[in-house]
Parts: sequence; structure tokens; C-alpha cells
Amino acid sequence: HVQLVESGGGLVQAGGSLRLSCAASGSTTSINTMGWYRQAPGKQRELVATISNGGSTNYADSVKGRFTASRDNNKNAVYLQMNSLKPEDTAVYYCKAVVQVWASIMSDYWGQGTQVTVSS
Repeated sequence: HVQLVESGGGLVQAGGSLRLSCAASGSTTSINTMGWYRQAPGKQRELVATISNGGSTNYADSVKGRFTASRDNNKNAVYLQMNSLKPEDTAVYYCKAVVQVWASIMSDYWGQGTQVTVSS
């Protein structure tokens, strides 16, 4: 099993920046891709960014050029640097880890989420 704990959320004005962190513990050697997702009130959870073990990243179009995902495998941590924040970025941000359970069988683990609120 893997446990994920996010931190770094808060209230920021439009145009500001925040850095989210996600610390993993437990069976961390089995972690494959990690990612950030968000869910705004009344909306479905959506992908923000993913980052592979090797550091390859993928971003939602809405955050490209503003958000940067990074990963420190030695610390079992993943980060999301968010710049030029907009009110529409307001959401609960979740960290996800894809964990190899057995051979090609993968399982998703989620953190508890951290609130990001961007005021206009």
C-alpha cells in the first residue's frame, strides 16, 4: 500500500503562485506514474498533470505554460508549481500514484486533497 499526503494549498490572488507537494510513504518502490488532479465544486475530477518515473510530463491544455510538475524519487515526492493562477484554478487538488501491484496489474492511490482558492 501507498499513502499520499498533499500540502501547500491555500488562498492566493489571481496572478499569484503556489507550490503543492505530495509525499508518498509505504510501498514507494512500486510507484509508477504520479499525477495531480483537481475537482471544482459541481464538476468532475480532472487531470492537471502527470509525471512518469523518468520525469516525462503531460499537462492539461488549461494549465500548459503556467503549471510545472516535478518529482524527486529519492524523497518519494511530487510537486506542482502553479504560476499565473486564475480564479478558474480554484479546486481541491489531489495527488495520485499508480502503483504496480503484481506483474502488469496496477492500482491507483489518492491523497486526501488540498484546497486551492484563487481570488479575483
